[in-house]
Amino acid sequence: MEASPYTIHAFHVLVAAHILTGATGAIAFWIPVIGRKGGTDHKRWGRLFTRCMLATGAFACAMSLMTLAAPMATHPHLVGKLDQALITGVFGWMMLYMGILTINLAWYGWQCVLNRRMHEANRRPFNLALQGLVTVAALNCAWQGWRIDMFLMMAFSFVGVATGATNLWFIYKPKRAPHDWQKEHLKGLVGVGISVYTAFMAFGSVRLMPELALNPVMWSVPLAVGLGIILYHWFTLDRAARQRASAREGFAD
Repeated sequence: MEASPYTIHAFHVLVAAHILTGATGAIAFWIPVIGRKGGTDHKRWGRLFTRCMLATGAFACAMSLMTLAAPMATHPHLVGKLDQALITGVFGWMMLYMGILTINLAWYGWQCVLNRRMHEANRRPFNLALQGLVTVAALNCAWQGWRIDMFLMMAFSFVGVATGATNLWFIYKPKRAPHDWQKEHLKGLVGVGISVYTAFMAFGSVRLMPELALNPVMWSVPLAVGLGIILYHWFTLDRAARQRASAREGFAD
């Protein structure tokens, strides 16, 4: 499908906006992660990061839909380097899935902290709809990857399925520890960080070295680092909870 000059111009504007919000979020990400939790800086930079990620995910979805409509016209720099099926699969379907995943994790992580004293509010329709949407997008990404024999698309789709399932598990969890919302808040927003750094290392590298965009290492490094951050902070939260419980038992005695 041919694209009009106005469509291509709009696509370039979306790319610029996507890069701007993504880069801002990628920088803001580290302040809440490294800094003191619950402080003014944590809240301020966390809000900035969340808003940037919601915008970044929305721009990614719009770019992916335009790619699906006109894959070669929106990616002329890849003509002769990657075939149309691959561009449609990776920069169309997979980017659509990652955009939805980014929105899902950013919104979910934000809701976990906003609704920490009213857990039932996490069951609002939009939050629930995002869990179904990310699952469908992930399964479609796996299917599209199978069609073009792209293992990377099939493998990475597991993250979206796991996200939807674990988010719903917490949303409907009947008995929750007092710090469970903190663990889910952390999982959601660090998960967004994984998403944005994966996009920069994978999709971003395509303009300089297109072959690197499909290198599994470019996708696995942010995932490994992000999971390490999540597990470390989960361990810290669990340890603090055990210490508080022990202190209360000692006081009771």
